[in-house]
Amino acid sequence: MSARAHVLVLLVVLSSIAFLLRMVRRRQLQAKYALLWLSAGVVLLLLAASPQLLDRASIWLGISYGPTTFFLGAITLLFLVVIHFSWELSRLEDRTRVLAEELAVLRAEGAPPESRAHDGV
Repeated sequence: MSARAHVLVLLVVLSSIAFLLRMVRRRQLQAKYALLWLSAGVVLLLLAASPQLLDRASIWLGISYGPTTFFLGAITLLFLVVIHFSWELSRLEDRTRVLAEELAVLRAEGAPPESRAHDGV
């Protein structure tokens, strides 16, 4: 890869990291998710700064073509993110169901939810 391409990759990665940090500061992205993406950004930054690192990792893993190692890592990361989000979605659906059931019980009792919340129930 040419020096110009390395500079471009470095700029893209650095701007992505800055964008993530901005989203966290504005509370548009929770820190637990930002940590995941910042970790990926740091790995990309290391690979962009030192392309020989990818070649060394590929040789160590027994992969003859460096970009294959990169794509394997990217696919693995995205697979783990999808699994995590599926778990998170399932957890939130369970919590929503419990809250809907509690609200239905409160409405069935005839008391407005606001007044019952102040009674400590």
